[in-house]
Order: sequence, then structure tokens, then C-alpha cells
Amino acid sequence: MDDKTLRQEVLNELEYEPGLDAEHIGVAVERGVVMLSGHVNSYHEKMLTEETVQRVKGVKGIAEEIEVRYPFEKKTADDQIAERAVNVLTWDVRVPEDHIMIKVERGWVTLSGEVDWHYQRLAAADAVRKLGGVVGVNNRVTVKRRASSGDVKRKIEESLKRSAEMEAKAIEVSVSEGRVTLGGHVNAWYERRLAERAAWSAPGVAVVEDHIKVG
Repeated sequence: MDDKTLRQEVLNELEYEPGLDAEHIGVAVERGVVMLSGHVNSYHEKMLTEETVQRVKGVKGIAEEIEVRYPFEKKTADDQIAERAVNVLTWDVRVPEDHIMIKVERGWVTLSGEVDWHYQRLAAADAVRKLGGVVGVNNRVTVKRRASSGDVKRKIEESLKRSAEMEAKAIEVSVSEGRVTLGGHVNAWYERRLAERAAWSAPGVAVVEDHIKVG
């Protein structure tokens, strides 16, 4: 697919996503790499824009420079954001209670602490990023190491084989002390994301390094 066609596909997908107002989002494409610019009304929309573009077949990479501009320059004090973040994490059943620490500085939320599963780490960031006044989230929450490297590697490879959307043989997996390294190649960006998800879903995975090539 040439860059002009891919750009139109990306624009179409952004317009199709009901959670986005794509009017102020700029899109440029060079050799399969999508460059996003402009502004959105919340950090949640900023992340949703990236996720939407990743779904488009032919996207090999994303360079994102989208700004968060709240309507009418509405701003929320850091202490208010912190209080709301504590509440929303307390209410979220996916996040273990009293495992996450929160720091807010100029709208940037930093999460720290330790959890048992990667999905809990993601759930914490997902809950906080939807709060008004948040301009960014720095997720420093770590995952406890619980399984041997051999067990982790086997579980990831089995998960890849079960996926009907990708060719597992094209992906290389190596594991060392909770760190997973992915290599090989896939045909589309979303396949790369599926491989990452499979790696993160294994128990005890603390870090995933994705070196999979697209195309």
C-alpha cells in the first residue's frame, strides 16, 4: 500500500471511531510510518487516537505529537486530580487495593507500586487517564516475578499458537528473569500488538522488549 492510500485509510478509521473528534488531528505518512499532530480534548482521546491508528493495516510505526487542550483552558488542581485518582482506583475491582502510589505534577500522573499481573498495571493507568485535568500518565508500576523463564516462554508460545490472526512460527521468543524479548516479523501492526499482549499475559513478566518487524 502506498503512503497516500494509507493516509486516507488512517483518516477514515479516525473518523469512524465514535470516541474521537478527529477534526483537529493531522495525519502524515512516510514509508508506512504515520505522523500524528494537532490537539484533542483529553488524554484519553490522545491514547485512543494511537490505538485507532494501530488497527489500520499497513501501519509500520507511529510518531505522535498530539497536544492535550482542555476546552476553554479548563484546568484542575493537582491535589484534586490526585484525590480523584485515589477514588477511581479504589472503585476499580481490577486494581488491588493499597498497591498503587499516586503522584501528580502539573497534570502529569505518576503511578508506582507492585502488582501480581500486567493487566492490573494496565487497568490502573486506564482508569486514571480518563480523569479530567490529566495531561499524561507515567506508569511505573511493576509486576512481581513468579514463574521460571522456561515456563514463561512455553506459555507465551502456546498463546501465540492459539491465535488465529497471526503466524506464530514467524515470531521468536526469549525469556530471562522476567524480561521477554520478541523478534521475527509480522504483516501488520496489530499483529505485533497481539504478540505483545500474549507476552504480557504470561505470569511473572516484568518487561517486554518488542523487536518484531512489520512488513
